[in-house]
Amino acid sequence: MVLSEQDKTNIKNAWGKIGGHGAEYGAEALERMFAGFPTTKTYFPHFDVSHGSSQVQAHGKKVADALTKAVGHLDDLPGALSDLSDLHAHKLRVDPVNFKLLSHCLLVTLANHHPADFTPGMHASLDKFFATVSTVLTSKYR
Repeated sequence: MVLSEQDKTNIKNAWGKIGGHGAEYGAEALERMFAGFPTTKTYFPHFDVSHGSSQVQAHGKKVADALTKAVGHLDDLPGALSDLSDLHAHKLRVDPVNFKLLSHCLLVTLANHHPADFTPGMHASLDKFFATVSTVLTSKYR
């Protein structure tokens, strides 16, 4: 999937509005995913996945940091996310569908916190971005 210049602008604008809330939104999206798609919890057997858990908060920050890195490298997502792709493919072996589920939960979380900014164009750009990140993260599974 190719991100257009407008997509890149939308993504950078959205990330600018997230500001210092990335870790909070990442944790909220994870909680949403665990509640809505309970099978995703199987990849976190050592986590306390309850609301407000420090482990979910810490992982939410990791998700947000990885996405922030991706936003900073929109023209080279495979390069920017190569180590993370290796980790998920070779060590964690996370079911690729989980990236799509988390992407959906991230979209819902962002729309909930920034409804006025979540235009159809913004939604489409973020959806493409998350889909592209998911594709990169699962590219080494093959």
